[in-house]
Amino acid sequence: MISEATRARFAREVAKYPADQKQSAVMACLAIVQQEQGYLNAEGENDVADYLGMPPMAVHEVTTFYNMYNQKPVGRFKLNVCTNLPCQLRDGASALQHLERKLGIGMGETTPDGLFTLQQSECLGACADSPVMLVNDRTMCSFMSAEKLDQLVDALRAAEAP
Repeated sequence: MISEATRARFAREVAKYPADQKQSAVMACLAIVQQEQGYLNAEGENDVADYLGMPPMAVHEVTTFYNMYNQKPVGRFKLNVCTNLPCQLRDGASALQHLERKLGIGMGETTPDGLFTLQQSECLGACADSPVMLVNDRTMCSFMSAEKLDQLVDALRAAEAP
């Protein structure tokens, strides 16, 4: 069940669209639920579907199509490494493998301390800067050599240290 504060946030998003097109706010509403819960589960998807008057499956299709929506809990830092062809040709796979070794986890896993989740990503739209990665679905990192990956991970760890 969504809170009144969440309903108010949903209403602000829905107000951006014509009254007969409130389903257009589905992505924004999903993002709100994820911000509040950390990920999207079936209950959160159903809450969005109910609010927007959509079939639950239609909301689930959006959730599963975009990798910015977490369908299970993720670490404090979600690292999406682009593995599409242009990045592959410029060491994208090597970047992913380097992070797997450094973090001690495989792609799709979270470190035992809950700090990092490692994912592969389709095109991030920065092919000329490859290999590229996205941190927490917000911060693009370009030209990610092994040295730069080490610096990034170390800086993120240090930022979390007490």
